[in-house]
Amino acid sequence: MPSLTLSHVTRYSYRHPVAFGEHRIMVRPRESFDQHLINAQLTISPEPSDVRWLQDVFGNSVAIATFDKRAKELVFDSRVQLLHTPAELQNVDIERYARLYPFTYSSEEMPDLLRSIERQHHDPLRQIDSWARRFVRTDGPTDTLAMLSDMTATIRREFTYVPRPEKGTQSPIETLATRKGTCRDYAVLMIEAVRALGFAARFISGYVYNPSAREQRTGGGNTHAWVRVYLPGSGWVEFDPTNGIVGNRGLVRVAVARDIYQAVPISGTWSGFPGSFLDMTVSVDITLDDADAAGQHSAQTLKQA
Repeated sequence: MPSLTLSHVTRYSYRHPVAFGEHRIMVRPRESFDQHLINAQLTISPEPSDVRWLQDVFGNSVAIATFDKRAKELVFDSRVQLLHTPAELQNVDIERYARLYPFTYSSEEMPDLLRSIERQHHDPLRQIDSWARRFVRTDGPTDTLAMLSDMTATIRREFTYVPRPEKGTQSPIETLATRKGTCRDYAVLMIEAVRALGFAARFISGYVYNPSAREQRTGGGNTHAWVRVYLPGSGWVEFDPTNGIVGNRGLVRVAVARDIYQAVPISGTWSGFPGSFLDMTVSVDITLDDADAAGQHSAQTLKQA
């Protein structure tokens, strides 16, 4: 069970002192059977006039900060210690009726899964549908987990990972056409593809780290994005198309959402002279503290991706 120390610093810089509106901060990892928080601290500078915590509709921990001071810099510094229990691929135990595709979710689960099955992006020419169907075998039964694993590995193998400083996400059709994008672009593409096949899927925002010297993950130095698909018998199973992996090995969940725009780590407003905004930087530093991972360290400072 790896013990992790995680630092996530987001810094906004301004040419002149500005006033800050309400900010919504979602950087605290989720508590679960596979993620145990030992300590979590959020420091904000300048000091807010008020900070309150809530759980959103998905159960994510969200801090709401309000300010009464002007400043030329706004810094959010999150420090976390947690125990992480990775789930191995062989532990994915799917109910017998769902082991082969296609299948139908049970009547008890379907009402709660429907919104996570609904498509979020227009696909008038059925391009995403056609691409998704390539993973369904035509020469025999299609193994459900093998199909989803193949899709995850194919994105990793056939697409080019390109960090992008601009905010926002490409449409899945654009990602499919250009065969390149960021982790969040890949996640949105895979979510739409599996939804086209009738699966319930959700967007995950969190952190990625190297579990060992042999396992080098792409997407470190910033927040990371991947996918969860609901499989009867195992529940929500992690798929990371950026790294082509199944399971949560090297992945720390922070936010779970139906759509990417519900999982933005930090959002808020400011007011001041036009042109005051200078820059934003994000630094994520994860250290493995357990003896088995001695010497493993991942640190990088990047522009917002």
